[in-house]
Amino acid sequence: MTNASRFPALAAPQSEKRPVSDTRHGITRVDDYGWMRAENWQDVFRDTATLDPAIRQHLEAENAYQTALMEDTKPLQQRLFDEMKGRIKEDDSSVPSKDGAYAYGTSYKVGGQQPRFFRTPRDGGDETMLLDGDLEGEGKPYFRLASADHSPDHNKMIWGYDDKGSEFFTLKVRDLARLQDQTDSVSDTTGGGVWNAQSNGFYYTRVDANHRPSRLYYHELGQPESEDRLIYEEKDPGFFLGVGGSSLNDFIFVDIHDHQTSEIWLIPANDATAEPRLVAGREPGVEYGLTEGGDVFYILTNDEGAKDFKIMSAPLDAPEKSNWTEVVAHKSGRLLLGHSAYSSHLVWLERENGLPRILIRDRKSGEEHAIAFDEEAYALGLEGSAEYDTDVIRFSYSSMTTPTQVYDYNMRTRERTLLKTQEVPSGHNPEDYVTRRLLAPAPDGELVPVSIVYHRDTRIDGTAPCLLYGYGSYGISIPASFNTNCLSLADRGFIYAVAHVRGGKDKGYDWYENGKRLNKKNTFTDFIAAARHLVAEGYTSHDRIVAQGGSAGGLLMGAIANMAPDTFGGIIAEVPFVDVINTMLDDTLPLTPPEWTEWGNPITSATDYEYMASYSPYDNVEAKAYPPILAVAGLTDPRVTYWEPAKWVAKLRELKTDDNPVLFRINMEAGHAGASGRFSRLEEVAYVYAYALKLAGKTQM
Repeated sequence: MTNASRFPALAAPQSEKRPVSDTRHGITRVDDYGWMRAENWQDVFRDTATLDPAIRQHLEAENAYQTALMEDTKPLQQRLFDEMKGRIKEDDSSVPSKDGAYAYGTSYKVGGQQPRFFRTPRDGGDETMLLDGDLEGEGKPYFRLASADHSPDHNKMIWGYDDKGSEFFTLKVRDLARLQDQTDSVSDTTGGGVWNAQSNGFYYTRVDANHRPSRLYYHELGQPESEDRLIYEEKDPGFFLGVGGSSLNDFIFVDIHDHQTSEIWLIPANDATAEPRLVAGREPGVEYGLTEGGDVFYILTNDEGAKDFKIMSAPLDAPEKSNWTEVVAHKSGRLLLGHSAYSSHLVWLERENGLPRILIRDRKSGEEHAIAFDEEAYALGLEGSAEYDTDVIRFSYSSMTTPTQVYDYNMRTRERTLLKTQEVPSGHNPEDYVTRRLLAPAPDGELVPVSIVYHRDTRIDGTAPCLLYGYGSYGISIPASFNTNCLSLADRGFIYAVAHVRGGKDKGYDWYENGKRLNKKNTFTDFIAAARHLVAEGYTSHDRIVAQGGSAGGLLMGAIANMAPDTFGGIIAEVPFVDVINTMLDDTLPLTPPEWTEWGNPITSATDYEYMASYSPYDNVEAKAYPPILAVAGLTDPRVTYWEPAKWVAKLRELKTDDNPVLFRINMEAGHAGASGRFSRLEEVAYVYAYALKLAGKTQM
């Protein structure tokens, strides 16, 4: 399927080699392409004009090369874009959520790229447009709205935006009576704020020069940013600092965590001068989270060996761990994912046997019941309610063939009310598609779930091309949800597959632990096993599988390219974390110290260093044949810096022995999430899908 003849024979950009050696734990490594890392990367995130001209010239040459190789797919890209756009209701609107005298929602206008925030009277009526993202982003090459949070008195709103793609968000305050911004402006935040009870100030976290959220501030309305009061500073660079609020507007939650340990402090929402109160000090490996339940806190935690989590309670005035009492017991293999509390009910989302369900418990009687569905693979989202004194919560449901449905659910009467079904303007018949859940045997005997969807007319005889997606890090599970974009592949005979590999929590917390740190290679071998199982079951063949993953999933792509290049006909690595050793050794980078609990610390541990070095994609490129590879990145990405894929591509071209091209596309005006507008993002998806279709020889429209 995939060979160099599908691409024009053009010379790829040549990368200068400037060898730099580094010795750790008695091992010396040589990096020929380290010069691509801008010394002033912090400045580049804020102003791309400061990028070293030599680096810019190289990146622009990469863009020119990939553009030339994909030139013949431009009509196909346009067709794919039109199809995907045609499946979006352009003037879509959410079902407003009730809160006090109003109901709040989001909407889009025809042709609009950005969301708009509106409200109506509680029980319906005329919409008031509170914030129009298209107007705010007008004339800017990049613009992303981060949040819009109304105040408890409903008279004001904090909203945040990023206009660089570097995730340094600015917060503003809008007067909702005049629909105009006040003079308040706070820079370099994580994107949101939490109001105090009086609606005259808010809490927010600020990121430092290395893009770490380490300081909590309080901003009093009308005061300059320079007068904002520092409430808490986290000194350990390995921990993230966040802030949230309770549904009753009684407490501010100061949340400090890494990937396996958490610590929470409480501040009364009506007293900005109060000292934060510690709930439970950090203990390595112990996580917990709070939700308010009137006179108690409900605590979701893995304390005392509850690997898949349990729910405890504690008095509101004595939340310390010594006062925790069990409410929902730990059950191995049943992972509790999140919880919320209301005046009469406790609610949580759990996953067992790879499938989610929502549990409701009557707080007085203790009686429980579940919300679940019967499809082989599906996704549930628990939206809950903005109000505490309610019997009605909201949830969403979808599957790989079923568009998203939004329900209100009465926890007392158990009545479901369908509020909205995702509209596909160009048409969608679920009966035209087939979804299956397979179990692929891994080398160690574990069974890896694989969710697939394909058109009913696709012949299952091993000849169908397949796009196989994977992630597998941080405990993040990839839901088997409805995706209108992948229908463009399914309609062209592709099988679209998601491998639920270890490193996610798809099969419980053990599934996560067995795919991190010194077990990380299980993520890679699981993905390879999924690909081989699809072939063994007659769905596709190895030369017709295109692998896709982004960010930490891009690490997965780089690893499988080295470990099993013959298993795949092509690889798409988006914002790929491929320079693992160098990044984890550089403690000045935004995410490095907080990531050591996920990957290991190669600075202090020779074991971590050697294990990382054994799979790091950049360090393991060899003189052998590789399938065609596409790498995609963003210049202002603070999560996976642009030089990681730039270096990886250069080394692949230097060493590989085949004629298959390696393409590198970099968005010079965006970061980790790619283009910011909903249609601009579709253009990027259309490009990636056109690449997969080109590899499959299916460029006819």
